[in-house]
Amino acid sequence: MSELRPLSRATDGRPKAPVRIVHLGLGYFFRAHTTWYTEHASDADQWGIAAFSGRSATHVAELEDQDCLYTLVQQSGEPSYEVISSISAVHPGNDLDALRGYFASPDVQIVTTTITEAGYVRNSAGGLDTENASVKADIDSLKADPEGGAVTTAPGKLVAGLLARRAADAGPITFVPCDNVVDNGPMTERVVTDLVAAVDPSLTEWLDENVSFVTTMVDRITPHTTEADVAAAQAVTGVADPAMVVTEPFSEWVLEGEFAGERPRWEDQGANFVDNIRPFEHRKLWLLNGSHSLMAYAGPILGVETVGDAIVHPVLRGWVDEWWDLAGKHLPLSDDDVQSYRGALVERFTNPAIRHLLKQISPDGSQKIPIRFVPALKAELAAGGMPSAATRAIAAWVLHLRGRGNPVNDFRGDEVKVLGEGTVEESVGKVLSYLGVTDKRVYDEVLRQMAEIEEVSAS
Repeated sequence: MSELRPLSRATDGRPKAPVRIVHLGLGYFFRAHTTWYTEHASDADQWGIAAFSGRSATHVAELEDQDCLYTLVQQSGEPSYEVISSISAVHPGNDLDALRGYFASPDVQIVTTTITEAGYVRNSAGGLDTENASVKADIDSLKADPEGGAVTTAPGKLVAGLLARRAADAGPITFVPCDNVVDNGPMTERVVTDLVAAVDPSLTEWLDENVSFVTTMVDRITPHTTEADVAAAQAVTGVADPAMVVTEPFSEWVLEGEFAGERPRWEDQGANFVDNIRPFEHRKLWLLNGSHSLMAYAGPILGVETVGDAIVHPVLRGWVDEWWDLAGKHLPLSDDDVQSYRGALVERFTNPAIRHLLKQISPDGSQKIPIRFVPALKAELAAGGMPSAATRAIAAWVLHLRGRGNPVNDFRGDEVKVLGEGTVEESVGKVLSYLGVTDKRVYDEVLRQMAEIEEVSAS
């Protein structure tokens, strides 16, 4: 094979579009989802994205070296390769001058985010955690210097941008969060308005008149790209692309809410604009993400490493089916819709070309377990049933917190560590208290299922 060549807009991609979207979070999912929908909008040549990294600037350097282009590989049977051109600029997350400059431009109409649940720095009540040391520092910095104060949190960066936009009289702007959280639009609005109230209450009225928050449901399985993935793509394309992304063919994007200004024609690639997003959110969070979490916490205890292996494991698959049966009962969807979605999930999970590691799914259970299992659990209790299919995921999470399976990686850190300490009975009590579940039957069932999981593991 001849020497590998780099990607270049002269030979591989479209010319850079003018920046009209700012994005926080330059990870794999963003580059498999938001950029892909923008790439395939009929007006893509008008909608360039300026993307800012999170904690690591690795992808910034990779993309800068290749004109902000990268290869998206859709894996299923015969893989397909596509060069994505929709990113027009990349910056490290601490480049606040660039961030403020984009927000101050009337050309920029939209802000998207993929910063994970933890990135919004919320407290237990769902508002901004103003006791967080980094949030406190951002508040003090912006109060002292609204135009140039240093900030490190995502809410701090968003408010710094809004202060710059108001000062420039740059007009309306729309926030489109793309993180896997129910009601992510209201969630983003709340942390932003909480920070605005702490920094400069006079910005509140301007916010009400100029900023809108759209709620979204996003879905596309996107594992971390491996060296083997890169080597396989290079052998086919002849391109040296360290920034390539691997994903599945399936993708879904549902959006609810009004845009304050203009937007790309994302519907050209199948984005669905709806009046009521809740059924789509719950379907995805409970059925897809819930089964992911159940497999992520129980699977490693049973010696399973990937989603593909977990969904065909004779015991794990039974537990997943039981969870889907319970969750489906409480979804505001027809049984046909639920069964169809379940069938599609099995097909996606067993895609042999996607090696989705369970350790990639297990972080931040303190945010995931409450929204993926507790609503259906409480609904089943209210209906007079015993939600054993939901409590099993909690049992697996307690075991995970106590050192079984993959190492604990949770942004709540010490708070989560305490939940796993003490006797088994004490751990279960603390976890259920954290989840707001007080039923003694649930406590007993979690204990029983912890022993069951350990028994299966030993067999």
